[in-house]
Amino acid sequence: MASSPSTPPNTGSSAMAPPSSSSSRYENQKRRDWNTFGQYLRNHRPPLTLSRCSGAHVLEFLRYLDQFGKTKVHTNMCPFFGHPVPPAPCPCPLRQAWGSLDALVGRLRAAFEENGGKPEANPFGARAVRLYLRDVRDSQARARGISYEKKKRKRPPPPPPPPPHPQFPPQMAEDQ
Repeated sequence: MASSPSTPPNTGSSAMAPPSSSSSRYENQKRRDWNTFGQYLRNHRPPLTLSRCSGAHVLEFLRYLDQFGKTKVHTNMCPFFGHPVPPAPCPCPLRQAWGSLDALVGRLRAAFEENGGKPEANPFGARAVRLYLRDVRDSQARARGISYEKKKRKRPPPPPPPPPHPQFPPQMAEDQ
C-alpha cells in the first residue's frame, strides 16, 4: 500500500501516538522526525529494525539528509571559504545546517526513549553522533569564517545606585 508524502505510513509498533489537538509544535515535529527515521529504516537495504540500529546508522541518516539542506557550506578550495557573506554565487554544496541537525538528533533521542528504547541503547546519544555533530559545527563555522564559542551568559548590569537623598544645607542661625 503506497502512502502520500504528506501522510507518513503506519510505522507499526514503533510509531508514536497520533497527534492530539493539544500537541505542541515540538511534539508534532518530533513525531514527524520519528516517522521519517522509521521510513528511512524500512527503506534501508537491507531493512533495519530499530533494535539493530546503531550510531553508525544514525550518521548514515544524517548524511542522507544533507541532500535536502539549504545551507551553503564553502569547500576549502572555494575563494569564499571563510567569508560570512560571500560577494557572489559559487558551486559549493548545500547541506543541513548544524543547528538543524543538532535539534533533530535531540528530538529523535527523546522519541527513541518515548517509544520504549532504553536510554543506554539510544543510538542518537552515541559518542560517534556527538563527535559528528561537533565536526559539522566546526567545519561550518570555518567555512563561514566565524567561531562557535560557547556563549557566555550576560549578567544583567547591576541596578544603578539609588539617587542620594537631597540634603538641604543646614539652616544658618542668624547672628544675634
